[in-house]
Amino acid sequence: MESNRIEYKRELTDGLEKEAVAFLNYHDGGVIYLGINKDGSVYGVPNGDAVQLAVKDRLKNNIQPSVMGLFDVIHEERNGKDVIRITLAGGSEKPYHLKKFGMTEKGCYIRVGSASEPMPSRMIEELFSRRTRNSLGRIRSPRQDLSFEQLRIYYEESGFELGDKFADNLELLTDEGLYNYAGYLLADQNGNSVQVAKYAGVDRVNLLQSKDYGFCCLIKTCKLVLDRLEGVENRVINKITSRERINLSLWNKVALREAVINAIIHNDYSTELVPKFEIFDDRLEITAAGYIHPGEEREDFFAGYSIPRNKILMRVFKDLGMVEYLGSGMPRILKAYPRESYIFSSHFIRTVFKVSEEALALEQEVMAQTDSLPAKQNDGTVVKTVVKTVGKTEREILGAIRGNPEITRQALSEITGLSVRGVEWNLSKLKSEGKLRRKGSDKFGYWEVVEESHE
Repeated sequence: MESNRIEYKRELTDGLEKEAVAFLNYHDGGVIYLGINKDGSVYGVPNGDAVQLAVKDRLKNNIQPSVMGLFDVIHEERNGKDVIRITLAGGSEKPYHLKKFGMTEKGCYIRVGSASEPMPSRMIEELFSRRTRNSLGRIRSPRQDLSFEQLRIYYEESGFELGDKFADNLELLTDEGLYNYAGYLLADQNGNSVQVAKYAGVDRVNLLQSKDYGFCCLIKTCKLVLDRLEGVENRVINKITSRERINLSLWNKVALREAVINAIIHNDYSTELVPKFEIFDDRLEITAAGYIHPGEEREDFFAGYSIPRNKILMRVFKDLGMVEYLGSGMPRILKAYPRESYIFSSHFIRTVFKVSEEALALEQEVMAQTDSLPAKQNDGTVVKTVVKTVGKTEREILGAIRGNPEITRQALSEITGLSVRGVEWNLSKLKSEGKLRRKGSDKFGYWEVVEESHE
């Protein structure tokens, strides 16, 4: 007979995931049998091996957070007929929900008696709040052979020394003394990588470049992404007048830094998703996994009062001086960009920073002025010279060098999409035109952009 821990289904139907979610959210888990009628009589399933594979695929792909390791699908024989037994454990990352509907009453279910009932909104909120505060600390790392040399270096650079018990002190261990998922993210090697993609135009049709930053300590990943966005992509347009020097960047520097760090720290890594950064001609999009409930919780989010999703990561980033506990990050962002820059869905939080129209206008103005400029000969005679507008590739190279004078030819190749030989040709051309000079040797020197000043 069916009970609070047993569910019979004559065949595989669309309701399988709902029943599975209910057992995952139930403290004792449960068992689902396919091929058995509600009265307990054996009906059997055709092609049991195919059904078994289909069940595994649906449970892995249609339920969130990840249920890997929480279910077992066994092909059995009863009364000479094929039956599928699905055993589900009560998960520690409640509330589990149907990916299609998110954490709503249509997506979350709980076992009540012998039925699977929609979970009340208040219960969803309480379970979610409990999970997000502690999830990374309780999830066991998929690897236990972790090393933390990169993390040690960052702490030493900040004036701290990690002792022998650093993993315990930084809460990188589970209650059983094993490395947890926070430790996995901060280890020298892991399977997580953050993607930075750049497109030509305002949609995702023409991909110019896609680069992964990761498989290393999350601190290093964050620094690499910041170096790329701050030092290369967020180009600064300068104009010198008789009264002042005007400097405008494509995106507000403070808001950009805060948004990048927020996305990396507060991403819901329990979903096995990582932040994504996408650059378009008219905007920057930062997408992180997570959910903020409408109403009071969302107001707290904008006010900077929300509870840290990953308190262990937050503590480490604070130790290293990269973030504050005071919740000042969001108010700093809102000084530069409106609330509408944030788009919320059932699975993701997306931040959209539009390119500064003032910066683009200034860039066009500066480029127009360089089309024809007076230059002075050694004897002081003013001569009319025609200066070609710097092309897109040259702007990318010069912008990258401004952000990192020690940048390598290989790095420039990755940024521009040119071959290394093509980069060398452009560097030689810029040097011959007097726009770039090399200081020191090829191995230990650095580049210097020759900033023009016009009288």
